[in-house]
Amino acid sequence: MAPEISLRAPDIRAWLRDHLTGEFAPLVGTGGPGREHEHLDLRARWERVLGAAGWIGLGWPAPYGRGASIAEQVVFFEEYARAGGPGRLSHIGEYLLAPTLIEHGTDAQRRRFLPPIASASELWCQGYSEPGAGSDLAGVRTRATLDGDRWLVTGQKVWTSLAHVADWCFVLARTDPASTRKAGLSYLLVPMHQPGVTVRPIVQLTGTSEFNEVFFDGAVADADLVVGAPGDGWRIATSTLSYERGVATLGQQLGFARELAAVVAAARANGTFDDPVVADRIADAWAGLQGLRHHALRTLSATSPDPTGASVAKLLWAGWHQRLGELAMDVGGPLSTVLAEAPDDLTDSQRLFLFTRADTIYGGSDEIQRNIVADRVLGRVQR
Repeated sequence: MAPEISLRAPDIRAWLRDHLTGEFAPLVGTGGPGREHEHLDLRARWERVLGAAGWIGLGWPAPYGRGASIAEQVVFFEEYARAGGPGRLSHIGEYLLAPTLIEHGTDAQRRRFLPPIASASELWCQGYSEPGAGSDLAGVRTRATLDGDRWLVTGQKVWTSLAHVADWCFVLARTDPASTRKAGLSYLLVPMHQPGVTVRPIVQLTGTSEFNEVFFDGAVADADLVVGAPGDGWRIATSTLSYERGVATLGQQLGFARELAAVVAAARANGTFDDPVVADRIADAWAGLQGLRHHALRTLSATSPDPTGASVAKLLWAGWHQRLGELAMDVGGPLSTVLAEAPDDLTDSQRLFLFTRADTIYGGSDEIQRNIVADRVLGRVQR
């Protein structure tokens, strides 16, 4: 059992200072979106150190986790970001699957999967999007057939983050071949290390590959590894999505703040800060970042669920982050478009610009988020 740990900011800060050193010193400021290729093996060891110290599963309710309050979780994420903690490899299991199992899983599923997530001994990926069924998730065509005491899964998933390092994948599959759209889907837990699973990297504009295609060709999952009832997968899958933009977004925003500070420092160094247009754009970026933080805090502290809070948050940060990437390149001037060494030796500004091109698409496209807001606000008013 992990030791009892203090969630006071000074104690968290001291722990991170003492541990992000020596072997783990190279991890400071690495990993995360656009940089997932960095130090994969070392970051996996770092995750296990976090797990052993009890930092994974802080917000899980007892008896599964610490039951930390929203405020306590915010303190941890902000201190982690300030310390330059590396991008997390276990976040899909910790923040998406674990809350899903706590709410919808069986006791046996919780006993089997929560401890390895908490110790970071098993990593997860999410098998939702498919060719032709990305933002339109109800169009899923991956199928699973119950064959005795096991499911046989066949189909293709795409844009699967960290599938190349994951041990397991939670897969939305069609288990009723006569069904269409949201009906007849099931939420399956599928092991990745088996002959029926092939992972192929997708090379991005940055020259790196953190997303993947995953092919299931008769992959096997035990019959009891369905979360909820067979055919109830849509409800379970949308429940998982509701956890996707929780308290960890505040840590993400501190990462954004570091990126903005780097742009400001570059503008001061090369004199572009004196350009009133650039100064105005920097001020607008700073104000937008404060808006992101206040929206997140308001959503997290709401006494009743906000049906549009997550979608609004995605719309806000995706556009803001893209504009920051454009600002970074403009501050750098014409030389910012020149590669130091082809094909993928990018500066931080170049990586920021190129990767943020996808921000308004991955994790739920802007168009879909606007549809969700319209349906849940305007549709509710009309009804």
